[in-house]
Amino acid sequence: MSAPLPSSSPPEAAEGAEGPAGPERRVRLAGVDLDPLTLRGTIELMLGALDAGRGGWLVTSNLDHLRRAGHDPSFRAMLAAADRVVADGMPLVWASRIAGTPLPERVAGSTLSAEMAAAAAARGRSLFLLGGNPGVADAAAARLREDHPDLVIAGTHCPPLGFEDDPEAAPALRAALASSDADLVYVALGSPKQEKLIAELRGEGLLPGAWWVGVGISLSFLCGEVSRAPGWVQAAGLEWVHRLAQEPRRLARRYLVDGLPYAARLLAAAAWSRLTRPAAATFRPAEASGAAPPAPGPGADA
Repeated sequence: MSAPLPSSSPPEAAEGAEGPAGPERRVRLAGVDLDPLTLRGTIELMLGALDAGRGGWLVTSNLDHLRRAGHDPSFRAMLAAADRVVADGMPLVWASRIAGTPLPERVAGSTLSAEMAAAAAARGRSLFLLGGNPGVADAAAARLREDHPDLVIAGTHCPPLGFEDDPEAAPALRAALASSDADLVYVALGSPKQEKLIAELRGEGLLPGAWWVGVGISLSFLCGEVSRAPGWVQAAGLEWVHRLAQEPRRLARRYLVDGLPYAARLLAAAAWSRLTRPAAATFRPAEASGAAPPAPGPGADA
């Protein structure tokens, strides 16, 4: 009897794959290709691309992304269209290791948002903040300026609810972005709305030289509207428990009803993949930063 697989996902749990991101091997989990990058490697890759005049789209993919991609072909296609997809969630890192195709570490979107802003300030790159609750983008921009006086904030914009169908709001959003000439765009609308918007705007050719990143709740973390878990909780991989305690009504279904069973199936499928794959197929993706993989810990970014 075969091991259970994540529902609606392709049969592979984890295997090497080459994709649009580059010539190095990628890691495939439940039909989604991920790049074997560390946090530092991701930042340097984006900055290097900007220096070369190339923009792109980075997705920090968590367990919910994989689950959604398994039953939503359009969302799976969006992830495939992104230039880089990194693992934001320890279940993804665990599954890759169990399957013998290890990802080097979790690249948390919330951590990346802060670290990338610091790197952008040091390199003279500009940042646009889009989304969040009313006032959050402005508050996050103020906090980032306080922490990094050299950071160029190219603009902020908080579209109203239902802006996609608003004949005035959607053009205003596009105009704000187009006039900013930003190098980096953080889109904080939650998934899958932020991925859909990024795919649409990039498809229209808006800011082709910028890097777009869907950052979820990260702007609320940056400005202090919502607190991140203590460092030791993050290190233990229990950040999802902290987030569940903060917003039980909103997150209970995602983490407990959908997430935990899916994670169990993903890990079981990874183990089955390892057992049934020829030994020669196992590989260890090269990581430019050379960082050692961290100790395992559960959790996924909100």
